[in-house]
Amino acid sequence: MTQLAPFDPLPRPEGPDGAPRRVGAELEFGGLTPETAAEVVTEVLGGSALPDGTDVWVVTGTALGAFRVELDTALKADGTDLERLGRSVARPVIPVELVCPPVEVDDLPALDRLARALADAGAEGTRASALFAYGMHYNIGCATFDAGYLHSVIRAFAFLEDLLRHRFEIDIARRALPFVDPYPRAFVDALATQPAPADGAALARLYLMHNPTRNRALDMMPVLALAHRDQIDRVLGPGNPVSARPAFHFRLPDCRLDEPGWTMADAWNRWVLVERVADAGGVLETLAGDWRAHRHSWTTVRGDWWPLVRSRLDEAGLWTDC
Repeated sequence: MTQLAPFDPLPRPEGPDGAPRRVGAELEFGGLTPETAAEVVTEVLGGSALPDGTDVWVVTGTALGAFRVELDTALKADGTDLERLGRSVARPVIPVELVCPPVEVDDLPALDRLARALADAGAEGTRASALFAYGMHYNIGCATFDAGYLHSVIRAFAFLEDLLRHRFEIDIARRALPFVDPYPRAFVDALATQPAPADGAALARLYLMHNPTRNRALDMMPVLALAHRDQIDRVLGPGNPVSARPAFHFRLPDCRLDEPGWTMADAWNRWVLVERVADAGGVLETLAGDWRAHRHSWTTVRGDWWPLVRSRLDEAGLWTDC
């Protein structure tokens, strides 16, 4: 197996501690049991696989760290007889989820090869059935937790989101579910018109005012929970499932690992584009002005926005047809 495409480097390769930033990945697929998928992990990366409960397997001892493979459903626990029956009936459409350890960007090709091996073993991707809604998530370690940096990344993603959705061609089954809902237009309005939040607390208030949910293509709650858990608890209630994590949770792409030519690099390189735009302050301000004009015009429609964004990226030398 060979790498299908190169993984672009991050514009800010180091994290807050000066070490290389790390990236976790989560892949959802069908066609394999968790046990079989865990065996594929050991075949590609070494290590040993052991069960860790019902429909859960853990692979330890690989050079990249520990992997977890499980049914992505609340019914994976033993539960009652009724719950076990429900799990059995629903199994054909319940995704198996492979949770990869955080790795350095240079190690992402190894995960890409693993995805290929899973497909060769019979793993099915998003488009294998109209009922599948399988996704791929990246958890990208932040370069810094400075509020200005986080705000710039959120703005860049918000302005690029329609273009990304157009390029990804999100499967209809996933679009029908709420898990990757786009940022509300009112939130993008605020990002285009309001000054940058003074600090992290103000950024958290702005985000939660418009996004009182985990169901966003770029879910910022794990990062915000590091320092502003109290705000999240007030919005979602105590005992909510948000886990603090020093990473951007990017969950937009489908998982099409069984399709010829598919590679994890495509989604990764589109994320890198977001970060490159975030670091291009002049481009961000141009897009903010474009958004204001777009929203105030009587003659524009939503579909006009992403071509304008692409043209701006072309002008700035940032578009790479990713």
